[in-house]
Amino acid sequence: MKKQTELLPLFYTFIRDTETGKRLKKNGEKIKSQSIQNYKYVLNNLKKFSTEKDFELRICEASKLSKREYTSEKNYWKKFYKRFTEYLYTNGCHDNYVGTNIKVIRTFFNYLKNDRDFHTGDFQRLFYVRSENIEIFVLSPEQLKFLIHDKDFENSLSKSLQRIKDIFVFGCTTGLRYSDIFLLTNKNFEKQEDDWYLKIKSKKTKTFSFIKLPSYAVEIYQKYKSKSNKKPLFEPISLFNFNKHVKKIGKKAEFNAPIDVSREVRGKALKKTKQKQVLFYEKMSSHMMRRTAITTLLILGMPEHLVRKISGHSQSSNSFARYIHYAQAYMDREIDKVHSKLENY
Repeated sequence: MKKQTELLPLFYTFIRDTETGKRLKKNGEKIKSQSIQNYKYVLNNLKKFSTEKDFELRICEASKLSKREYTSEKNYWKKFYKRFTEYLYTNGCHDNYVGTNIKVIRTFFNYLKNDRDFHTGDFQRLFYVRSENIEIFVLSPEQLKFLIHDKDFENSLSKSLQRIKDIFVFGCTTGLRYSDIFLLTNKNFEKQEDDWYLKIKSKKTKTFSFIKLPSYAVEIYQKYKSKSNKKPLFEPISLFNFNKHVKKIGKKAEFNAPIDVSREVRGKALKKTKQKQVLFYEKMSSHMMRRTAITTLLILGMPEHLVRKISGHSQSSNSFARYIHYAQAYMDREIDKVHSKLENY
């Protein structure tokens, strides 16, 4: 009779080994806290699924199974995948979220095999990972110019919102990730003759950037620079609060054009009646900073290879291709506006 082991205690150990650094990336680095948080979300989903659907979560040492038992185990994991994904979809999840859960579970299987010498039979290969190609949302050059230059709007904001706006504008200009912006100190800024440059090594990709700053970005730096070279330029703020305040700024700026957010379930787009229409400012967040910087450079004519050098994207990057597509779509819309004026005599 095949020996079964409870799955959830092993998943707890998987998370603990990751948190303590016992389990590392292939390059020897610690796994990021956001990834660990995702593991915890998946664990919570597995616990609720097991309880609500009365589905026993267990795993067997596949190397000790007979041919019949191996086939039975394979069918068990096929059944798990089908019922677990159905459970998530029934609870209103979309393909990206379901796919993230499955990716984590596949990572857990690999951990059991590679770190614990627990031979699972590689049944995780049966798990299909779905993903969605969600449209990116960025500030248009006109919106960014408004946030940079409109002094009446800036004066209408509280001091705390002015600070968030400055950080947001700085991110939309330099293309820095949220995590990198709050690590900046005076040492990251260098003056060469009359020009200022930002020099930084990305926390995520470990790539170096040397970016010339426009005058308004220099003004933001000089506004917040500290007497100490060790103190961060911008006081830290939680990601949740930062995104909440950015949305508030967008609402005050009347960036309230309605936009359609199309989502997919099981690889199919939801019907228009089920798609959620939101206002533009509701999609403003820390992610928009980097995306806005990249698309703005492309829209204003900077060659793609130079934008890639600034952003740290590789030649084959799929995400960078999306920025190119968006920039082209924006330019097409602007050309259509000009053409419509020419067509109407």
